[in-house]
Amino acid sequence: MRGFLISDNRDTLIGMRLAGTEGVIAHEPQEVLDALRQAMHETDIAVIYLTEKLANLCAAEVQEIKERGSVPLLVIIPDRHGKSDMTGAISRYLAETVGIHI
Repeated sequence: MRGFLISDNRDTLIGMRLAGTEGVIAHEPQEVLDALRQAMHETDIAVIYLTEKLANLCAAEVQEIKERGSVPLLVIIPDRHGKSDMTGAISRYLAETVGIHI
């Protein structure tokens, strides 16, 4: 099983490729939705990473996919444009999954 990235910028795509995750760049809502549909039909993709900016661009469709809770898992990630508090998010994740509080 593998991950797949849909990003709006080359920096995030290159970084994820260095970590072994392939992906595509999209800028328009229809490009994002087409990439999502294609990735969701690939049997070997377990996780689809979608940058925050693109998730906000297609918020209704992204919410619908997340509510279905189907495989592949759709994960929204911050990128250089993102406003997420990564330190807080990582701390919460560690606390919830392994019980480590930072």
